[in-house]
Parts: sequence; C-alpha cells; structure tokens
Amino acid sequence: ILHKSSQQQVFNDEQTLNLPENYAIDWMKTLDDNKFISDIAIPGTHDSLALHGGPAAKCQAWSLVDQLKAGIRYFDLRVSGDDLKVVHGPISQHTTFSDHSSKFPDHVISQLEYESNSWVRNDIPRIRDVRGKVVFVQKNSFHLGVPLHETDQHGDYKVGNVEKKKDKITDHLKEAIESCKTNHVVLNYSSGTGFPYLRVDNSPKSLAKEINLWLYNHLKIESCFGVIAMDFPGFDLIQMVINFNKQFKRDSSPKNENFVIIYSPSCRIMYAFLSYVEHKRRYFEECW
Repeated sequence: ILHKSSQQQVFNDEQTLNLPENYAIDWMKTLDDNKFISDIAIPGTHDSLALHGGPAAKCQAWSLVDQLKAGIRYFDLRVSGDDLKVVHGPISQHTTFSDHSSKFPDHVISQLEYESNSWVRNDIPRIRDVRGKVVFVQKNSFHLGVPLHETDQHGDYKVGNVEKKKDKITDHLKEAIESCKTNHVVLNYSSGTGFPYLRVDNSPKSLAKEINLWLYNHLKIESCFGVIAMDFPGFDLIQMVINFNKQFKRDSSPKNENFVIIYSPSCRIMYAFLSYVEHKRRYFEECW
C-alpha cells in the first residue's frame, strides 16, 4: 500500500488526544487466535514516557493511557534506581513506574492476578495465549519474557544525516521481514536524535516530523515487520502499521481482545509490576 497524501496525520506533537470519529482502538480483537505474536505488525513507541526535558529529551506527546487509546501496543519504559524513576538517558521524567502501574492495567487488564495476566515465559505465545495480558520481552540481563531481535545496531539512533538514517531504517525493515515469524519478536526503531547532541534542528521531534512522513510513504508492502517503535506517531501512521494485519483477521471477537508488550532494560520494572499485581490485588474494568 502506498499512501501519497502529505496531508495524512503521521506526526503528532499535541498533548491532547483527539481521536478521529469511529477510530478503532480495539484493533486486536479481530486477530486470528492461532497466529503467533511474532507473526504480526505492532505499532509501538520509543521511550514511551519521555514527555519532558526539552527538545533533546522529549520523544512523545501523549500519555501512556492516550497512546493505548491511539492503538499503540508496544511500550519502551526506561527506569532508574530502586524507586523506578522514569528517565530518558540522564534526564528525569518527573514520575515513577509506580505512578503508572495502576493506570496501565486499568486500561488493559481486568482482575489482575500474578499467574494469569503476565507473560514472562521465554517461548513465543499464540495470540489466544496472551489476550488480556502484559507480555514482557528480554533485554540485556533481563531474562524473563519472550526473546527479542533488534534490527538496530549500537549507535543507529544517532542521526548526523537524515537520508542515511532513512537508508538504515530501510535495511532494518528488510531484515525484519526476513526475521519475522520465527522464535523471537522483531523490534525496529524509526526514532533517532541528532548528532552532535543538542541541535534543535535534529531533535527527536524535528526528525520524527520528517521520518514519520517518509515512513508512511515507504511502507508499501503488506508484510510482517514486527514492532515498529516510533517517536511522535500520528493516527494514520499507527493505523498503517495496524492494517498490515488485515490478512490475519477473523470474524468473531473474544472478550479480552487486547495485549500489550513491555520492554525495559531493567528487571526492577518486572518485579514492581508483579509486586503490584500480587500484593495490591486490585480489580479493574476493561477499557475495551
């Protein structure tokens, strides 16, 4: 599918979420239960809670809850210290994971329980196995969750030349097509930051404004790309990624249709989540 209109909403830097009429926030309910989560394309955000810190640090405009409503199902959460402060590199985001642990399940999961609502096994589940659950992915010393294959190489986030960045993203997406439907979830980043640092014209926001439109026009083939983690994505770009899954649609809809994937380099965030689930034992209504 090639979208040529430059008027499409592919970039968003507005904090307020204004969902288009009839916007499908429950897109996962039509996915074939028998497919593996490594078979599908999943819209995600890079540094999902990087909402503060000025041009050099800010990567998103919407809150975590609003990202969920917009269709995002992969979250990149960076935390630091025993109190799980949310950070982007050295820059504090003035919040902690605990501040969001109640909000996150509130919009995804009902009747949280330790065993039934988190996927921490290292095998790739079928969609039916993780509906209504939070799926964790492995990273560095964090070995709980599904295996992750990252197409980005060390330092690819540094952007000195936008055209070279586009070439890298193209190569990564080609690699993703070859690596999908295997024994790991594939992760691609379209995000980047200017190098040298602190160049306003090469901030994550300014780069996303150009990269997101290019990415929207570049994604021509309905294929399995895995996760595409983006900065400041707009509705049409998110929906484009979602629509790559229409080949996996089914007619009937299950009760608990959604699942989300959480990435974090720190094992502390898993312990915090499971502690919250096990000891608080709170119950929530489903958002969808």
